[in-house]
Amino acid sequence: MDNERIEAAAARRARVGRTLTYLFLAIWALMVLFPFYWMLLSSVKSYGAYNSEYIPQFYTLSPTLQNYVDAFTAVPLAKYFLNTLIFTLATTALMLTVTVLAAFAFSRLEFRGKDLVFTLFLALMMIPGELVVITNFQTVTNAGLRNTFTGLILPSVTSVFYIYLLKENFEQIPDELYRAAKVDGTTDFRYLTRVMIPICRPTIVTVTILKVIECWNSYVWPRLITDDANYFLVSNGIQEIRENGFGRENIPAMMAAVVVISVPLIVLFLCFRKKIMAGVSRGGTKG
Repeated sequence: MDNERIEAAAARRARVGRTLTYLFLAIWALMVLFPFYWMLLSSVKSYGAYNSEYIPQFYTLSPTLQNYVDAFTAVPLAKYFLNTLIFTLATTALMLTVTVLAAFAFSRLEFRGKDLVFTLFLALMMIPGELVVITNFQTVTNAGLRNTFTGLILPSVTSVFYIYLLKENFEQIPDELYRAAKVDGTTDFRYLTRVMIPICRPTIVTVTILKVIECWNSYVWPRLITDDANYFLVSNGIQEIRENGFGRENIPAMMAAVVVISVPLIVLFLCFRKKIMAGVSRGGTKG
């Protein structure tokens, strides 16, 4: 009888604990998602309806898509989308090439000073990116690459963190596979493309997605290195909408532009969130 009471009490405590946990998570989810809801709601309110609200309304009975039309006509947002797509794809492709080759060299090849070079390489992670912005700006400017896609892309084609993450992942592959491949006469490049990359695909997919998100959200460097509207990215477009007075006056249209820019990343993350989590956890596990 005592055992039954103890088990019943333990079950009640477990139910209460789960209830409190779910309640906390639900409240936290509402806090996180509310800004996105408010952004989307504001984007479908008419200009007059939004300005006439002395007390913010959490719904609208007359949604409109005119704000999205205004956002695309206030600035050439479609052109900025194309520029951002070119910048994102080119930067991600070059970064993957550099990262995969560097991670392979540090994880499988033997050369003098490898450990020292990698240690110095990791030390770069201690330097905030903001400290090298001015140096990069001077280098790109002196090379005559301002207001070019090359100048936009070059400073972002490598990442110490991604190299380290992929190196740790590559090192989980048994050395016996590499030695067996070398006995069969397989070249290092063929072993990389036929064995290591397929095995480490989850981590590579994760790195790719994270880099795409990073490029899409780039603001400081594109803002600094470009003053020609032909090379503006979507982040520049949002700033231009705000600076020309249109965005400050027409908040619903400004919110519509933000929604258009945010949706691709939200969809990308929702589609690949499991791969991102799996890749990060795999990259940090030894064995």
